[in-house]
Amino acid sequence: MTDANTSAPIEIEITEPRSFNEQAAVALVIAGALVAVADRRVSPVERDEVIRFIRERGLAPHIGDDRLLAMFDELAERLEEPDFANVVIDTLRPVSDLPLSSHLIELSERVAAADEDVHPHEVQAIKLLRLLTLVLPRAKPVGPMAVGAASRE
Repeated sequence: MTDANTSAPIEIEITEPRSFNEQAAVALVIAGALVAVADRRVSPVERDEVIRFIRERGLAPHIGDDRLLAMFDELAERLEEPDFANVVIDTLRPVSDLPLSSHLIELSERVAAADEDVHPHEVQAIKLLRLLTLVLPRAKPVGPMAVGAASRE
């Protein structure tokens, strides 16, 4: 029997498309929130830019603005904690197979410019996102084909 401190991390399995779409929306929101909190002051215009970007691109039509705003506020608060990097990584990893990288970077750049003052820490946050989108391990596929492939190993 293992205790909570030594057990392996729980791998997120995506079993239904709706939860997958939700995870993609959270990944987009966290990219914006990371840049917004980087300069230690989250401006309402930065928060609004995240929602505007998602709506303009039609990236989360199944999630209402109120839910996206709540996600932003919750994630921005979490990103103030010392383990913020783990929060970002854990949020981005499940959707690393999606072609979201360009959206994540563009969204982060728009958030940085939204308050008309690009702070050096916001630039660092964008660089971190670029690095993470390049190096995160790909999510493991889930479904009948993945089960068959796993049993052959």
